[in-house]
Formats: sequence, structure tokens, C-alpha cells
Amino acid sequence: MARPADPHARAALIAAARAEFMKKGLKGARIEDITAACGLSKGAFYLHVASKEALFGEVLGEFMSSLQGLIDQRREETEQFFAEQGAVEASDVSERSARYERLLAMSAEGDLRTLELMWAYRDVMQVLMRGSQGTDFESLMWGFVDREVSRVAQEFRRLQSGRALRSDVPSEVIGSLIVGTYVLLAQRMSQMQEKPDLAAWANSIHLLIREGCVPRCDVAAPVEPPRAPPPKPSTSSRRASSRALSRTRSTPRSGS
Repeated sequence: MARPADPHARAALIAAARAEFMKKGLKGARIEDITAACGLSKGAFYLHVASKEALFGEVLGEFMSSLQGLIDQRREETEQFFAEQGAVEASDVSERSARYERLLAMSAEGDLRTLELMWAYRDVMQVLMRGSQGTDFESLMWGFVDREVSRVAQEFRRLQSGRALRSDVPSEVIGSLIVGTYVLLAQRMSQMQEKPDLAAWANSIHLLIREGCVPRCDVAAPVEPPRAPPPKPSTSSRRASSRALSRTRSTPRSGS
């Protein structure tokens, strides 16, 4: 009868594997190094998982499932907001209406939840971006990025239609800017030992996006100083001009 796998050993194995994947990439990580790091034998590794790729796929599945849950939660909250509050318009932005402030707060909370999850799985994102070349996971990250750009662009088109956001920037560009920011922050997280102030990060992201997307009609045009009227010609100048005009009219044209 096969002995059951120790759940504590499995957790240690997964933690050691994640550290090795982050340091050496998925192809470079060796099973013997993973098991040595957590005090298990190579045979114990196969008692818990079929391969290192399967182990990474398991951790990746947890991350993707949690991330999709946040995306679904954000979509549901957004739909509920517009169903209850109606469309956000340019006047809401300029007046900083209560429903606009509520939308901003809801968005900032969603940003923070996403950053918290990214911090917990920063090693997984690092492997997807830089350590999955030559494996079945190689293009997974960028396929997800493309889908997220489309989703964010769709959300911004809704706000652009009510003139709550500037309409002179394509929504796909805004989506790429936002999703790209998160990808770069994930890269930065993977190089950090101490957890940063993610709430401050979320507020900073939100501030830059919000201020950069304010409708152009809400941006006050620079006020030019009044121009001084041109000086009036003196009496002597007016008389000289009149005499010159009179001579011009009385002079016969050549050839006539």
C-alpha cells in the first residue's frame, strides 16, 4: 500500500521549487536542487508531483484562478455601479460629484487588491516573463496581457462615451499603458526583498491615470495678458499722410 504524501513536505517542496524557478528559470531549475533545499529525497519529489513543469503549472493555476477572481469581482462591481448610479459624464468629473468620487475609490481598491496578489505571486510572474522560454508556458503571459488590454480598453470606452475621459487618446493605448504599468511593477516586485507600500503604489497609479485622462474641456486654457491698443497717430502724422495720399491720387499715371 502506497504511503500518503506528507502535506507539510509538499508545502516545503512547493516553496523550494518556487525559489529555484525564480533564480534559474523553469528549464534551469533542477529537481535535486529543489529537494535538497527542503530536505527531501528525489523520490519524495515524485511522490508529490509528476514533474517540475507540473509543479509550476499547479502554482500558476492558483495564481491565474485568483487573478481571474479579482477581474470578475471588478467587472461585477463596475456593472453594479453603473446600474445603480448611471453613466458618469464630464460634469461629474469637473464637479467632483459624489458618484465620481465613489467610482475613483472603487477603482483604487481594485488596484490595491491586484497589487497584493501580484506581490504574493511575484516569483510566478517573474518566471512567466523571463524564465519560461522554451517551455509550454512561454507565451502564456503575453496572451493574458493582450486580453487584459482589450478588457481595460472596453472599460475606458464606456467612460469616453459619456465624455468622462478625454476622447482624443485611443482606448487601446490607455489599456496598453495601464496593463504595461502593472507588468513593469511585477518585474520590480520580483527584485524586492521587503514589501513596499502597495496602497501608495495603487494611489499613485490611480492619480496618474485619472489626471492624465481628464477631458480636455476641463483643462483651463492659459490666460493671455491683455494686449495694449496700438498708439494713435499724432495730428502732424495724420496731416502728412493725407497730403501724401492726395498727391498720389492727383499724379497722372504713366502711359495714359
